[in-house]
Amino acid sequence: MAQRVLVVGLRATGAVVVNWLRARGDTVTVVEERPGQAAYAERRAVAAGSGATVIEGSPDWAALLATTDMMVPSPGVAPSHPAMLAAATAGVPVRGDLDLAVEAATVPVVVVTGTNGKSTVTTLISAMLESAGIRAPAVGNIGRVALDAVDSDAEVLVIEASSFQLHSVTATFVPEVAVLLNLADDHLDWHGSFAAYVEAKHNAFRYQRPNDVLVADLDDPRVAELAALAPGRVLGVTSLGPRPGAIAWTGRTLDDEQGSPLLELDEDAWTAPHERANIAAAAAAARVMGADPVAIDRAVRGFARLHHRTELVGKAGGVEYVDDSKATNPHATLAAVRGYASVVLLAGGDSKGVDLGMLAAGADRLRGVVAIGDTPEEVESALGAHAPTVRAASMRAAVREAAAMARPDDVVLLSPACASFDWYSSYSERGDDFRREVEALLAESGTPDAGSAR
Repeated sequence: MAQRVLVVGLRATGAVVVNWLRARGDTVTVVEERPGQAAYAERRAVAAGSGATVIEGSPDWAALLATTDMMVPSPGVAPSHPAMLAAATAGVPVRGDLDLAVEAATVPVVVVTGTNGKSTVTTLISAMLESAGIRAPAVGNIGRVALDAVDSDAEVLVIEASSFQLHSVTATFVPEVAVLLNLADDHLDWHGSFAAYVEAKHNAFRYQRPNDVLVADLDDPRVAELAALAPGRVLGVTSLGPRPGAIAWTGRTLDDEQGSPLLELDEDAWTAPHERANIAAAAAAARVMGADPVAIDRAVRGFARLHHRTELVGKAGGVEYVDDSKATNPHATLAAVRGYASVVLLAGGDSKGVDLGMLAAGADRLRGVVAIGDTPEEVESALGAHAPTVRAASMRAAVREAAAMARPDDVVLLSPACASFDWYSSYSERGDDFRREVEALLAESGTPDAGSAR
């Protein structure tokens, strides 16, 4: 039965939602409070051409919801947004784009979430399944809107799910496989508390059936605690040696639940603990969905790290310059810092209400710290007592300050532990700026060395 649907937001996700709803015959009104961003005019024209009503600016939400059967907020619409509050008052059901996609999917679904590593694991699972001859596009928060792939030729959908997206799912959100990687403070300004953030992550598997599977990193105590609530089968992964019923690392070998090898890493490959945790989680999910050990091993050996994730951008004078701009919370930055012996860290930005104090746990790896962004005092408070710390007013200044601190065999690491929205429009723009400044510095020095990402 056709419904009257209110869509909040007409950016990439909202545009796909509008077109999908109109194609199934719903009456759609879409509100864009801040029109004018890149490609907005085209999205507006397509939405209006499909028969949707487009409203710009801040409307009377109560009046709109009085004639609405369902509201679909874009992922960035926070629980405190007037539209969300008005929907709750009016008793209008709220469903996210992923909720609609998983309900509509006619093929098995794998949902990947966690504080860090989501994009890498989503991409790895897709690569492992594709290596096994199974069409399995990576969609969702990683880029392509999941609804856009529902009617494709996919045999499995591998969906990266953010806490924002998971906040607005219902009992129809039932993935055959869910993956929970880790849990740490993040997006507290959006969710309001860590407990609310965890509840959103819980939605990834909350409605699974008894035969569905939750892949959970049991080395993370918070994950293990939450996984105990799973209604389906829990398939644990661990890097701490053999564990009954779990997929586990023993040295460089990853074994399945029966102790049979799934893959063996080369000695210098994927050495950081968080990298091995990501591989184990991806292999577990891919195994459940039908990938064999040969396909899993082939995918890992051929996998190229994603941009802005511990990506080597240059080397000179024995110093490596590494872009980890995707590290937008302290949990991710601490994992990156611990992957190197000696680091000059570039950190700072929009902390999203998260305490950066946990970064001090990596102080033994720090040669020095360069505080960037609009709130450098937060970085100084966390690390100033543990390592020499200076401020920089631009990425250009930050790279040069870091280069002056670094010694041979050090790593100059951009791993901000914060969002980028004070200085940049995205973490990728921040990482690109870092790359440009590093390349400029190395060109000036005249001694760049060849290198490849670790």
